[in-house]
Parts: sequence; C-alpha cells; structure tokens
Amino acid sequence: MKYKDLDKEAFIKIIREHKSILYKVIFMYCKCKEDRKDLEQEIIIQLWKSLKKYDPQYKLSTWIYKVAMNVSISFYRSGLKHKSNKTTLDENILQLDHIDESAERNEQLKMLHLFIGQLGELNKAIILLYLEEKSHKEISEIVGISESNVGTKISRIKQQLKSKVK
Repeated sequence: MKYKDLDKEAFIKIIREHKSILYKVIFMYCKCKEDRKDLEQEIIIQLWKSLKKYDPQYKLSTWIYKVAMNVSISFYRSGLKHKSNKTTLDENILQLDHIDESAERNEQLKMLHLFIGQLGELNKAIILLYLEEKSHKEISEIVGISESNVGTKISRIKQQLKSKVK
C-alpha cells in the first residue's frame, strides 16, 4: 500500500487498528485527561503529516511507535502540560489499571507503573517497548540508539527496579 496516497478513511482505519499503541504511549507520558486528549490529537496530526515519509521496509507499528514516542517526548519537554504537576502519579496509575485482576497483581502493576513514571524520557520509552515485547532491533529503530545500547539500558533499568523492590 502506498501511504503517501492514502485517503482520510484509510488513515482512520490505520489509527483504529493501532490505537492500543497510541494509548499506551499517551498514558505513559500524560497524567491528566486534558493532556492526554491534546497529546493524542498531536500524535494523530503528526502521523498524518509524516505518513508520506513512511518507509515500508519497517513495520507500520514500529513507525507509529516512533512517531508517537517522539511527539510525546517533545510534548513532555515543551511544558504544554495543563495539570500534570497537580495530578499525582497514583491517580494516573489508577486510571491505567482497568483490567480486573487479583489485588496482588494490581498492586504489582501499580508499583511497576510508578517506577516507570519516575524514569527519564528515553528509559521510559525503552522499557515501555520492552514490556510490549518489542525486539532490541525494533526498540533501536524506534528510539534511535544502537541495539547493544538498548540491551545495556534494559539491563540497567531492571537492576534499578530490583533495588527499588528491595
């Protein structure tokens, strides 16, 4: 499929098919509802604008992750956040935990999300992609660092997590 000639309906279909990617990235970077709406809109706009530059040698999902991550990091750095500093991370985590699982599992997920929320932008992106079971190669392509650097960073993040759990 030639994405540079894509019509609006086909683009909307792509967005719907990959909405879980967008939501995961948006929830990881935004703590309040208004920010999430703004970020979602900005990601979709940037996806539409850059679709003609998409290189089909990469998986479409990898490209969407890359655009979503880059837009999210820029959004986060730009200070466009409305109420993010007033909303606690715990409130954000509670919104993420919509899956009905055992209380212990929910507590573990909350702790994991709390830890991830404390990471810097690059490490947050890397661990999010790692938890999505992306390969080191895919993570490397999305965040723009070498595969070996991805492996090193994941190892260090895991070590940080282990020390926090203790």
